[in-house]
Amino acid sequence: MSRIQIFTDSTCDLSEELKQAFQIEVVPLYVVFESESYQDGTTIQPKRLFELVTQTGKLPKTAAPSPADFEQAFAPYVEAGDDVVYIGLSTELSSTVQNAKVAASQFADGRVTVIDSRNLSTGIGLLVLKAAQAVQEGKSVDQIAELVEAHAAKIEVEFIIDTLEYLHKGGRCSSVQAFLGSLLKIRPVVKVINGAMMLTDKVRGKRDKALAQLLNNALAYADNMDEDFLFVTHAVASDEAAYLKKEIEQRAKVKRVVITEAGCVISSHCGPQTVGIVFAKK
Repeated sequence: MSRIQIFTDSTCDLSEELKQAFQIEVVPLYVVFESESYQDGTTIQPKRLFELVTQTGKLPKTAAPSPADFEQAFAPYVEAGDDVVYIGLSTELSSTVQNAKVAASQFADGRVTVIDSRNLSTGIGLLVLKAAQAVQEGKSVDQIAELVEAHAAKIEVEFIIDTLEYLHKGGRCSSVQAFLGSLLKIRPVVKVINGAMMLTDKVRGKRDKALAQLLNNALAYADNMDEDFLFVTHAVASDEAAYLKKEIEQRAKVKRVVITEAGCVISSHCGPQTVGIVFAKK
C-alpha cells in the first residue's frame, strides 16, 4: 500500500513542532514588497514583515504559489510511490488551491488529491491535523478526503483585530472608517463564513472588552468543542494569547490548547496585536 503524504500551505499557521510531529509538508505563499519577493515563513517572518510595513508605510502584496511550485513540491513524493493529499487556503481568498489542482493534473490520476479547506490560518491547521491523524490510523486517501470535507464546515475561526490601519491599507475599509475607528477605539471582529473572511462585529472600547467578547463567543461552544485541539492564534500578542489559553484550559474540556503565531500572509491583512480562537465543533 502506498504511503500518504499530507501537504498544506504556509497560511495554515501551524508551529514547526506540530508540522514535524505529524510529518506535514508546507508549500509557502509569497509576500511581495515592491520588487522584493519573499516566501512566507521561509525567507520572511512576521517580525520582519511589520518592520517593512513601518519603514515603507505600505502593505505587501501576497501571491499564491505557482503550479510549478506545487509540482516541484509534490514530485519527489509521487516519484517515491507516495500518494499526496493537499489541503489549502480557501478558494474564496486565494488562487492557491486552483494552482495546486493544475499541478495535480500533471501526475497520474489519483496520485495527488487537492482539498479546499474553506478556511484560513489554523482553521486550515485543524483540518490538516485531522488528516495527518487519519494517515497514522491507516485511513485511505478517499477516507481522508471525506473526513476533511465533513469537518470543514465545523471549524470556528474568529479574530479580534486591534486596528483598522491594515484593513485600510489593504483596501478593506475607507480612510474615514479607519480614522473614526481609531478615534473611537473600535476593534473589528473577523470570522470565516462560507470560506470568506467577514467583518461581523465592531467592539468599541478597551482591548480587554474585545478579548472578553472573543473568549465568551468561543466558550459558548464549550460543550460542543472537538476535544483534540484548540488554537489561540496571534500576531505579536503573546500576553493576550497566554491569557486566553489559560482561561480556555480552565473552562473547556479540550486536551490541547495550543498557542501559535500567525504567519506573514495572515498578518499582512490583519496587522499586529491580532488574536484569535480557532476550534472545531463536534
